[in-house]
Amino acid sequence: MKHPSSRELFRYWTTLRGSRPAPDRDDLDPGALRKILGDSFILTFDSREGFPFRLAGTRMCGLFCRELKATPFVGLWDEESRALVRALLGGVAEEAAGIVAGASGITASEPPLPLELVLLPLAHRNSLHERLLGMLAPLQSPYWLGVDPVRAIQIGTFRNLTPRIAPSLVPASDPERRRARLVVLEGGRSR
Repeated sequence: MKHPSSRELFRYWTTLRGSRPAPDRDDLDPGALRKILGDSFILTFDSREGFPFRLAGTRMCGLFCRELKATPFVGLWDEESRALVRALLGGVAEEAAGIVAGASGITASEPPLPLELVLLPLAHRNSLHERLLGMLAPLQSPYWLGVDPVRAIQIGTFRNLTPRIAPSLVPASDPERRRARLVVLEGGRSR
C-alpha cells in the first residue's frame, strides 16, 4: 500500500476485526478515522444497483466534483474495468478479505491521475453481503482537484491483502507465459 490513508484504514479494520472474518458495521468509530474520512466510503452490497454509495468522504467527492451518495460505485469506472470491479467487490464479500488496487482517474483535459483503492468487507446484520468499506485517494494531490472532475476510473493492478485467508482473490498466473531464461552462447572474444 502506497497511500498513508490506505495503511491507516487497513490497520484500523484489522484491529476491529480481531479473529472474526470482518468487523461489524456498528463497530466503526468515525472519530478514530477522522484523518482519513475524506477519502473513505461505505457501499451497499447490491450488484443490481451497481453497489451504491451509502457514504462518501468529501475529498473523494471532490475528485468527481459532485456528491456521490446513492451513486453506483461501478458507474464510476470505465467500460473495460466494470466487470473486473464487480468481480472484486463480490470476491471481497465472499472471501471476507480485502484488496488494494492501483487505478487511474481520467479527466477531460489533465493527464491520468494515479489513485489507490482499498476494499474491505464489513459485517452487517450477521451478513458479509450488506456493506463494504473502502478508500479511494490520489497518490498526489493535483492542482486541479475540485475543478476538473474525474470522469472515469481505469483499474490497474490489484492484490489480495489476506492471501492465506482468501486464495481465490490472488490473480492466477498465466500458464502460457514463459519466463525468460539466461542462455549462454559459446564464443566470445578471440585474441
